[in-house]
Amino acid sequence: MRKRTLLTPLVLAAVTTAGLTIAPPAALAAGPDISVANTKAHLDQLQSIANANGGNRSTGRPGYKASVDWVKAKLDAAGYTTTVQPFSTSSGTSYNLVADLPGGDTSSVVMFGAHLDSVSVGPGINDNGSGSAGILETALTYAASGQTPRNHVRFGFWGAEELGLLGSKYYVNNLTTAQRSAIKSYQNFDMIASPNVGYFVYDDNTAGNGIRDDFTKYYDGKGIPWEYIDVQGRSDHAAFRSLGLPTGGIFSGAETTKTSAQASKWGGTAGQAFDACYHRSCDTNTNLDLKALDVNVDAIGAMVWAYAAKDYGTTPPPAGGNLLANPGFESGAVSWTGTSGPITSSTSRPAHSGTWKMWLGGNGSTASENEQQTVTIPSTAATAQLSFWGRFDTAEVGSTVYDTLKVQVVRNGVTTTLATYSNVGASATWVQRSFDLSAYRGSSVTVKFVATEDSSAQTSFVIDDTALTTS
Repeated sequence: MRKRTLLTPLVLAAVTTAGLTIAPPAALAAGPDISVANTKAHLDQLQSIANANGGNRSTGRPGYKASVDWVKAKLDAAGYTTTVQPFSTSSGTSYNLVADLPGGDTSSVVMFGAHLDSVSVGPGINDNGSGSAGILETALTYAASGQTPRNHVRFGFWGAEELGLLGSKYYVNNLTTAQRSAIKSYQNFDMIASPNVGYFVYDDNTAGNGIRDDFTKYYDGKGIPWEYIDVQGRSDHAAFRSLGLPTGGIFSGAETTKTSAQASKWGGTAGQAFDACYHRSCDTNTNLDLKALDVNVDAIGAMVWAYAAKDYGTTPPPAGGNLLANPGFESGAVSWTGTSGPITSSTSRPAHSGTWKMWLGGNGSTASENEQQTVTIPSTAATAQLSFWGRFDTAEVGSTVYDTLKVQVVRNGVTTTLATYSNVGASATWVQRSFDLSAYRGSSVTVKFVATEDSSAQTSFVIDDTALTTS
């Protein structure tokens, strides 16, 4: 991370009462489990590269080009199309490495980036080997997963960040107008494993940008308190923000001193820097908090999975694909909105497939819960069908309706209830249910599930493997 001014935390996310920190309820849990062991192995390799090249990986030095070549080889082997972009600096030639995953709509690009260079006095393993290794392992995992992205996925490894964000500025300044307009979002990862760790979220929530809130929901789902931070022009997101693009990112702290309040909620040592080896020779592969690295690479994974599938309103799904994003809930609450908590991996009720599902009801008390997602059904579709698998169990007895689940579709503010299920006749057997939505072709619609319980015995409405498909 480029040193500029001290960072100032803006907002404490968790509520504190009587000295206890209580995390907000889970709303966005982690998606895939990105291997922290593999990520640490990448950092060990960057350390070895620095050791073999004068102790650093800085622009203009052989250690930086060796880092680029090593990362490129890993991405090439995984099937990415890589581009090495050279540019001149006062310290010599530097390079950006850009990796594109084949597939997805190239007019709708989601980008994830980190700077790969170090300062000249050290190997730069936390700053910023950690961010680079995090997006590298996520890129490799995504390619191996067999996912079919709705959007085109791109990763950037920036050169000469430590000289003034030169690489990311060079990249955006050399984009055509069409290339700039294709980029729908950029997320930045610059220091994610600081040894005296903090969990900071870039405070960028301009119109149309939900990245900040997606990160805070992720931390909420992990029960980790977080703080907003104004990173200003301190890292590579600034080049993208200058284009008016939605940007965001996470940060684990640098030279700023951890306060007593921060030590109380995150652990570590008050009165010391988040990273005492920031921009020093001791920023080695022992200068890391591996628990923070594990949490944060999973956060990167959650965002890559979610934004690869995000519906920006202009991108059709893959041929024969599902209009609903995160239809099996394996990325937590990503792409779904509504009541906090029903999308869960709790083992108290099984999923139809995978681990996650939507579990509405089950409270045994007066409550109403809902989850919903908005999609556009193409006007060119011949047919449109909504389906889901449901498993409904109840402790209610008799033939009186106490608890209900409504399946609804909303268009232009008008709500239509497609079906109502209740405790009467509830069965713990998984059943697939389908509805014809052909009448909604050419419209933006919200698919909504609403459960209502009374104050007596519980009824659980468990939903999984949703789909809205067209032909």
